[in-house]
Amino acid sequence: MSTPTRSPYLMRAGLVRNVRSGEHLTTFVVSGVATVLITRLILQLSGYPQIGGKGLHIAHVLPGGLLMLVSIVLLLAYVGPVVRPAAALVGGVGFGLFIDEVGKFVTSDNNYFYQPTAAIVYVVFVLIVLGSRFVTTRRPIDPREQLANVVDHAVEGVAGGLSRRRLAQASEQLRQVGSDVAGRRETRALLAAVEPDEVELAAPVDAAWRAVRRGFDRLATHPYAPAVAVGVLVVQALGAPAIAAGIRFDRGQLLTDFPVLGVAAGSVLSATFTVRGALRLRARDRARAVRLFELAVLVSLLVTQVFQFAGTQFAAVGGMLLDLVLLGLLGAERDRLRREAEPSVETTAMKQLPPDGPLFPEDPNSD
Repeated sequence: MSTPTRSPYLMRAGLVRNVRSGEHLTTFVVSGVATVLITRLILQLSGYPQIGGKGLHIAHVLPGGLLMLVSIVLLLAYVGPVVRPAAALVGGVGFGLFIDEVGKFVTSDNNYFYQPTAAIVYVVFVLIVLGSRFVTTRRPIDPREQLANVVDHAVEGVAGGLSRRRLAQASEQLRQVGSDVAGRRETRALLAAVEPDEVELAAPVDAAWRAVRRGFDRLATHPYAPAVAVGVLVVQALGAPAIAAGIRFDRGQLLTDFPVLGVAAGSVLSATFTVRGALRLRARDRARAVRLFELAVLVSLLVTQVFQFAGTQFAAVGGMLLDLVLLGLLGAERDRLRREAEPSVETTAMKQLPPDGPLFPEDPNSD
């Protein structure tokens, strides 16, 4: 693995990407969306009470702002990666409480029940995801960025030691860095000097991520997984326009309403990718089929569901959650196929690295 001759400007300016930013942004978005839905449900069940009195009303945008402040303080006050999952969770909850009241911000009468609110909230979260993907995927992670992430991982170990699990994670990341990257040897020496310490801050977010990945991996390898995915995509492509049209018609609105047309157009495009994926699956081109199914789900998330939320408001939550589950399942299958298709490439890359040996201090073969 060769190091580029010239550093990108952003990296030279100190903007090094976090290899786990996708997980953190997903935690932020999931906690934010869940907060919006739970808040709306609680308010509906309780009759929309108002906290305050005598002319005062404490809107839940205020505790939302406070939680976002707590998230920022956590990120500014502590070094190392251990605090980021918690900050992503707290910040997501705070942002969810904030964005839930967007109807009050965009209407002259402070209308919390403004009909396009659901679509606005959904589009905001979609833009966050797309922006994150653009930043993290428009260029591959540079080896020096990977090494910087290893150093960041070792930060907590310098002061308080690292558990075997966290040290193994840092070691695995280090093995992905070529031997010609400046600072690699010093970073390995730093990790080898870290004291072992099995005391860890409780990390429920990380534990949840590991459980979700294991679940998706098991589902992706199930023999009925492809047939179920195709069936769900077909049912969703046929059902979304019918649900949107039925709800709008019951409200006395024309079937030619713009949201219904948008849902129909997105469903047709999603169905097209689904059919093409099914054909590739029958031709035993599983990798291409998975990619086409992913495109079908992304079209549903970025087109169909936007208009679905605009037309049916929060009744479209079920379709969104189903799309997210399918996207996670297909992502797990894509990663599995990539690992199976490139074993020789990974083995060759590993052989090019110097024989590091274990990093655990108690191992006699370590440096």
